[in-house]
Amino acid sequence: MTKLDNRQRFVNMLIVDDEPIICEGLRYTIEWEKFGVSVVGEAYDGEEALRIIREQEVDFVLSDVRMDGMDGIQLAEQLNLHYPHIRLVIISGYEEFEYARRAMRVGVKDYLLKPVRIDELIQVVQDIVASVRKNKAATNKEEHLLWFSGMIKDAARNGQAVPPSLKGGFYRLIASQWKDFAERFSRLSADDYQNMQERWLQWMDERLISHGIRSISVFDHKNMLFTLAIADTELSDSAWRLLLEDAMQGWDGSGGLCCGVSAAFRELEQTGARSAEAREALLHHVLTDGTVLFPDDPAVRKLESKPDIPFKDWVQSIVSALFKQDPGEIRSLVGSFFAALKNRRLLLPDAVRVYDELLVLLRLRLRQSGLNQPEQSRGASIDLNVYNSYSSIETLALNEMEQLMRLVDQSGIDKSFWIIERAKKYLSEHYRDDVKASEIAEWLKITPSYFSLLFKQSTGKSFKEYMNELRMEQAKHLLATTHEKVFEIANEVGYKEYKYFVSVFKSYTGMTPKEYRALTAAL
Repeated sequence: MTKLDNRQRFVNMLIVDDEPIICEGLRYTIEWEKFGVSVVGEAYDGEEALRIIREQEVDFVLSDVRMDGMDGIQLAEQLNLHYPHIRLVIISGYEEFEYARRAMRVGVKDYLLKPVRIDELIQVVQDIVASVRKNKAATNKEEHLLWFSGMIKDAARNGQAVPPSLKGGFYRLIASQWKDFAERFSRLSADDYQNMQERWLQWMDERLISHGIRSISVFDHKNMLFTLAIADTELSDSAWRLLLEDAMQGWDGSGGLCCGVSAAFRELEQTGARSAEAREALLHHVLTDGTVLFPDDPAVRKLESKPDIPFKDWVQSIVSALFKQDPGEIRSLVGSFFAALKNRRLLLPDAVRVYDELLVLLRLRLRQSGLNQPEQSRGASIDLNVYNSYSSIETLALNEMEQLMRLVDQSGIDKSFWIIERAKKYLSEHYRDDVKASEIAEWLKITPSYFSLLFKQSTGKSFKEYMNELRMEQAKHLLATTHEKVFEIANEVGYKEYKYFVSVFKSYTGMTPKEYRALTAAL
């Protein structure tokens, strides 16, 4: 049998208590090596404990709960955040039981009450030793994957111990995924997709190994593979581009893969930040035909300012198409909307946020038009690793527009209501202009005869009567509240001929504009 090294034979324990005499008592009262434990040090508060943990390997911590400085609860929080693999045993008095409860809420599984019974402490330690040894039986590869996965999931993490066998080299982070994933693979069975993932991972590793580059790869999502590439010598961006373009385009001969690549780095503590860098570069694949993207590529650039989106115009056009029950126009509008976002170089997360804003305004407008239940949403955020192309997001949007169109159709509300409301709103803003009914009909995309019929049925007036009434009401207001001359008011409300204005005003009110002003002034 191969003799076990110290790392396999012993589990490393750190003792933490703000009273040195208690630390010494815990260290020397029990023959720890007899139970497979090596005491690697003593600390007198949580901060000192964390410093020791950063400097050497610690498997579990035996700590008092109440200490000056960083106490046991705060230490537990830090361990849970940065060193989740380290077990913590809390020691507390009966009067400190609330501390123990708080410790359990932040992940502490073991606590002992003072005065500590030796047999109870030994039993807890033996259970921890067995658990730690079981975990240490994992291969180096498994340890590497655990570390790498943790760094990928938390880009801000920088306190997790780096596996020593990974240190030394020139590193790159590669984030790869399938283009148009929803169209290509979303309907694959779980088994089929797992097989494809395994072949994908193996392909990446083999392509790198063929160039003398070691690698670790983990899936952060079913369509997001992160690879840490470790080269013994530094390679230029151009060399990496050639290597990875061959890998992306050569897999299964489909050319469907693309990737983002971080800048080179030497310190593995940067892994989390570099993974975020590679992920950010990869997002730009929707805006370029390139398959390999680096952070300093011209195609990978930030927007200088937030683009101005004419939401009002889009909402009006889409609502009009919904009420007209015109699926062809809906498809054209949705396609044009996302084409406009892409032309503005919006990445998918930003494009989806803009679309969601449009959807909110659209539902509000439909509610104002008498639709009772347009507030229903998709129920979950869009997974942009699955729907990772503009075309797939557009398909989702079309499905939502079709649902709204069915809702409008099933609601039973009079479609003419919204048409006439739009016309009335337009006229209230343009009554000063020489507006014709045919122009309004063209703007609403309906025939002039149909518009005239709807307008008469809705308002009880002809278009001309409605316009005169609108202008007369405004003229009455100006006559009563201003000192403008009558001919100036006539021009302001849309009448170029003074005599015609006076004639219409008298027929509407029964008096001339001057008589009306005099009457209102006397009141």
